[in-house]
Amino acid sequence: MIQGFLILFVCQLVGELIVTAASVPIPGSVVGMVLLLVGLIIRGEVPEGLRVTAEGLLKVLPLLLVPAGVGLMNYFGVLSDYWLELMVSLFVSTLITMFIVAFLLKVLSKEKVGAKQDLGDGDA
Repeated sequence: MIQGFLILFVCQLVGELIVTAASVPIPGSVVGMVLLLVGLIIRGEVPEGLRVTAEGLLKVLPLLLVPAGVGLMNYFGVLSDYWLELMVSLFVSTLITMFIVAFLLKVLSKEKVGAKQDLGDGDA
């Protein structure tokens, strides 16, 4: 488990260093997670220590989101001033996301069906 936390913290540290050195307007933790993803893709598997750590963090994920929700209440005045804009942007972005997911599902399911039919044609 310590190995898993070490991997996560090192990826975050390297991400923060890259963002600081490059003056990029992206959070260092996001860059660190991209580095972690690239490392896992190259490795081809998730190390056991990292898997156990990630599963443990996922179990308490709702608790990790509570401070962000409470922090929103500090800006209640701003949120109440722009509630209409926020609702419209949330609605539109949700619609766009749903259409993109539906499109991708349609395209990818056709590819999968086409691949299965190609396999079936070879048996005849």
